[in-house]
Amino acid sequence: MNHLLKLFIFSALFCFYQIDAQYVVKKDTLSGTELSFSLDERVNDALEKIEDKCDRNVGAPVKTPTKVLVASRELTNAEICRKNPKIMGFKIQVVIVKSNDEARKIATEFRGNFRNLKVETDASLRPNYKILAGSYFSTQSASDDLRNIKKVYPSARVIPYAVFCVEAK
Repeated sequence: MNHLLKLFIFSALFCFYQIDAQYVVKKDTLSGTELSFSLDERVNDALEKIEDKCDRNVGAPVKTPTKVLVASRELTNAEICRKNPKIMGFKIQVVIVKSNDEARKIATEFRGNFRNLKVETDASLRPNYKILAGSYFSTQSASDDLRNIKKVYPSARVIPYAVFCVEAK
């Protein structure tokens, strides 16, 4: 029985000696992260041979360098609006008043006098309220409307303001 036990232990050690696994560290092809696992050397060699035969670029889109085109002319307002829906433009500040009721009264009166201009109330500087009219790309485009508004509201002036591009003149 003692000989049988020695033979079993010897054969078990010999079997484990034939299992030759090694510690393999691979790089992930997509994100570059390391992947560690135990693998038989023969299996690792077979996998590497298969990977070497693979053409990794088949089916992948060909990356061409993107060219940045610089316009040789000034962009039109429509081209600017396509890129930025809200831009820094100008509005006509009609008056500044101290109460919301007075601001609503003047805005209603302004709509009656100037039907072609959009009017809004800016309450960001409370207790003061700004009555603003129109949306313009430049002070020059606001000058005709400003001249007409100054006849009724002499304190009106053009101020820089964020405007929706599609509404601007």
